[in-house]
Amino acid sequence: MKPAFFRTVALLAAMPVFYGAAISAHAEDFTVTLDQPVNGSFTLVPPLPADGKYPSGTVVTVTTAPADGFALDSGYYSIPGRWGAMYHESMTPVFKVTIDQDKHIGASFIEKSAVDHINVIQNVVYGHPGVKELKYDVYSPKGANNLPIIVIIHGGGWVTNDEDIMRGLARELTKGGKFVVCSIDYRWGGKADGDATPNTMANLIEDVYGAVAHIMEHAKEYGGDPTRIGLTGDSAGGHLSAACSLMVNMIGDRGFGKTPGVFEYKPTYMPKDKTIEQVKAEMLSSIKAAAPSYGVFGGRFLNTYSEDPAADESWRDAISPIKQIPKASERSVPQFLTRGTKDPLINDQMVKEFTDALVDAGQRAEYVQVGGASHAFFDWKPDARTKATFEKYGVYYAAEMKAFFESVLY
Repeated sequence: MKPAFFRTVALLAAMPVFYGAAISAHAEDFTVTLDQPVNGSFTLVPPLPADGKYPSGTVVTVTTAPADGFALDSGYYSIPGRWGAMYHESMTPVFKVTIDQDKHIGASFIEKSAVDHINVIQNVVYGHPGVKELKYDVYSPKGANNLPIIVIIHGGGWVTNDEDIMRGLARELTKGGKFVVCSIDYRWGGKADGDATPNTMANLIEDVYGAVAHIMEHAKEYGGDPTRIGLTGDSAGGHLSAACSLMVNMIGDRGFGKTPGVFEYKPTYMPKDKTIEQVKAEMLSSIKAAAPSYGVFGGRFLNTYSEDPAADESWRDAISPIKQIPKASERSVPQFLTRGTKDPLINDQMVKEFTDALVDAGQRAEYVQVGGASHAFFDWKPDARTKATFEKYGVYYAAEMKAFFESVLY
C-alpha cells in the first residue's frame, strides 16, 4: 500500500507539530474547505471547527470510506498551484494533513470494476540523488507473467506533478491483461525540488534511464518481460519519453558537457552487477517504441536548466529528440504521437516537424490529432473536470495507444 505522504513544490520551514486545538492561542488560523465527495465519504479528526478554521500546526487525520461498488481513488489536500489547484494525494484510506496554510481536503472514489483487474505496488524507490526520493508505481494485471512493460513519464513543465497524475492512463493500458505498466517520477528541473544545486535536463533524462534500469532488473517480480519495453508520457513527459527512446546510444559515464562535444547520460540507478556498457546494450535492445503525447521535441521551449557558462546550442541539441533520431536501418524505434487540436501550448507544426524528421530517418511514425482536445487530456486528478476530460478523450486514445504498443511489442 502507498504510505500516506505528500510531495510539495518547495521545502517548508521546520515547525513544531501540534495536535488538535491544544496549541498557543496566538497561532495563526487557516481556512480548510471540504470538497464534497461523490460515491463515498470522509471524516476528519479533530472535526473542522464551526468557523471552518484550524489553528496553524494542527494535524488532521482523514479517514475515507467508499460507497458500495466503489474503491478509493485517492485522499488529498489541494492548494493553489501553477496551473490551478495542485493536488497532494495519498492512496491509503487513512492519512494525515498538517494545517500550515489555507487548504482544501477531499477524497476521490472510482468504480471497483476500474481497478479490480490489477494489483498495484506503489512507491518503489529507485534513487535518491537529491532532496526527494525517486519512485515509481507498478500496475500489473492479475496473473501477469512475462508481459511487455509500458513505462509512463508524467508531465508538468518538468517542474511539477508526480507519477500519481498518470494513474488513469496506467489503468487503461492494463485493461485486457497484455501489459504491465510502471508510472515513474523524476527530479524537477532547476531548484523546484528544493535542491541547492539545480537539476539539469540531463539529470531528468538520467532519472528516466535509472527508473527503466530498475524496472528491468525487477521486471519478473512484476510479471513483466524486461526485453520488451515501450515508453510514453505527456507534455514534459512527452519530451522525456521521446528522448529516452531515441537516445539510448548516448548512455555512458563520461558526463554531460564536462568535455566539449561529449554528452552522455549515466542512469541514476545502476544495477550493481552490470557495467554501463551492459545497461546500454540491454536498453538498446529492450526499449522498442514510444508514444509521446503533446510533447516538446526541440527548439527554444527546451531548457537545459544548466548554469554552466559553457551551455550553448549544442547542449540543447543533446536533449532534443528531433536532433537525435537514429536511422531506422540502424535501430527501429516506432513513435505514436498525439496532440489535441485545441492545445494552446503545443502547436501542430511542432509535432509535424518531429514526425517529418522521423519519417526522413525511415522510422515508423504515426501522428494523431485529437479533435477538440486541449492540453493534458491524459492527466487524472481528483476533480470532476479532469476526470470528465479523461473520459472524453483519454480513454479512447489510450486504447489507440495500446493498439500501437501491441503492434510493436507482440
